[in-house]
Amino acid sequence: MPAATVKISLTPRTSEFYELFARAGENALDVARLVERRFHEHPNSGVTQEQVKAAETAGDQITRDLIQLLNTQYLTPFDREDIYQLSTEIDDVVDYLEEASDLLGLYGVEMPTRHAVEQCTILVNACERLAFACANFKGMRGVQQALVELKAFEDEGDRLLRDALASLFRDERIDPLVVIRWKDIYEALERALDACETAANVIANIVVKNT
Repeated sequence: MPAATVKISLTPRTSEFYELFARAGENALDVARLVERRFHEHPNSGVTQEQVKAAETAGDQITRDLIQLLNTQYLTPFDREDIYQLSTEIDDVVDYLEEASDLLGLYGVEMPTRHAVEQCTILVNACERLAFACANFKGMRGVQQALVELKAFEDEGDRLLRDALASLFRDERIDPLVVIRWKDIYEALERALDACETAANVIANIVVKNT
């Protein structure tokens, strides 16, 4: 059976890249807001894990659409490697958010910690800047400032993670299983924030190359 061939189009469809990145950024922000609300309201949240998973699945489809477009276009608005990396990094943000939300139920967490709720708030703030940058690729207006602000939130998240982990190990009365569970959740949220920063770095490189 002959291998499938990919048809490369010579007709520019660059506007579709901008539209898909705007949708990807907005989806990441939607998921961050859902997860923040789920943590804040746990265990009686109006947001279910099924809702978070559905939003994550929608993000997967946007990523597939971006990569499919990349694979079929001869002309792209910026470097192909940057498009691919940014697509996958935004997808990672959403995946790690969904993972942290899933662990909340999987581990049978009774009440959220202050640190976890604060991590979620920082993630919403970072994703707001990421979504803004993705929505303003074409004109690049305000993008650099948004990236600076995102980096500041990532630094704040690093400090919060250290404080969260220290508080877990500082109290000898805490059940070791509880320590393990919260360590996993904190680190999943931190991975989402790290992916935000990596996506911001890719965008910063794109800005430098195209201005």
